[in-house]
Amino acid sequence: MDLSPGVLILCSLLASVAGQAAVVTVEPRTATVRQGESASFRCQVSGGAQPVGPIEWKRSNNQALPDNAKLGPGGSVLTIVSARPANQGQYHCKAGSSAGRGSATALLNVKFAPKVRLTPAGPLRVRMGDPVSVECRATGRPRPKLTWKRQGSTLQLVTSEANDVNTIRWPAIHPEDSGVYICQGVNNEGVTEVKVEIVVEGGLGAPVASVGATEMTVVEAHTVTMECQASGSPPPVITWSKLRAPLPWKHTVANGVLTLTSVGRQDSGQYICNATNTHGYSEAYVQMEVESPPYATCLPDQVRLQPRDSLSVQCLAHGSHPIQFVWTRVGRTSLPAGAQSTRDGQLLIAHVKLSDSGTYKCVATNHIGSSEALAKVIIKA
Repeated sequence: MDLSPGVLILCSLLASVAGQAAVVTVEPRTATVRQGESASFRCQVSGGAQPVGPIEWKRSNNQALPDNAKLGPGGSVLTIVSARPANQGQYHCKAGSSAGRGSATALLNVKFAPKVRLTPAGPLRVRMGDPVSVECRATGRPRPKLTWKRQGSTLQLVTSEANDVNTIRWPAIHPEDSGVYICQGVNNEGVTEVKVEIVVEGGLGAPVASVGATEMTVVEAHTVTMECQASGSPPPVITWSKLRAPLPWKHTVANGVLTLTSVGRQDSGQYICNATNTHGYSEAYVQMEVESPPYATCLPDQVRLQPRDSLSVQCLAHGSHPIQFVWTRVGRTSLPAGAQSTRDGQLLIAHVKLSDSGTYKCVATNHIGSSEALAKVIIKA
């Protein structure tokens, strides 16, 4: 049967369309999520003939999908549920038509807080004069920054860093180097600390000092005891001091025990036990923080105004932060209409009325206790 030229052109076009391979795209091409969040990619097939067979997803190197990967109907949507660091990488979507197969790639980035590891993990017991080193490694995204410090001190120690390993070293360790050392990994997702205890055993009877607790938080006006013990021959003499300050005047030392009576916030700081004998000396450290309940005052505590004047009273409080402020009106169930109290302890009324006269109470509260202060407001025409 003869075909007209128009029919031949149409058949040619259909054959050309049927012969085109599928065009595969993925949206989004890159996704970045935090650990525990989910991410989804949509694979779309366009152009050419209809797809032949299901849409397939694989990881790089043709690896199978992880167990927390879920596929939507028809396989077009890939969802990584509660993403883990191991889920980071490329995901390939593959689809085919009668004329061939096409593919597209998506990239998943998973951010997570640092995971820090020490080598050796400790605790370490070493001899005086021996060389000692501890390596700190961390994984995390973004790449963590590593620093070392000594427990009880905020000073960053001098270390060496190479190939993502931060190392603290002592060419010849001394008894006073005994203590707890902290490697800290920091990135935008969090902070992780790992500790290692190093105990230097003295040679020739040199002293080695240790304390019962290296950190303590106490409440103002309480009595605090710090116990220090030391080995060595002859028996070391134990003394106590405070870093960059004298010991509080209400203190006693007996049998290596430092007692502080009625501590105040000014007594916070680092306390040092020093053990000394004829062969050397050794130090141990205690970091003490003193917390106090709030003490509230009102400024001013009495104010005289005329109607339409503005009222502003500030509640001030000394004590351990954070401190919350609550204003009430004595003898009333609520503040006057239009009155506002701010988070920093201010009581504000833009335009007072005669009926706003009265006594106002501020209650300041922290995790230890509370305190109140009164302000008298007098309004006369």
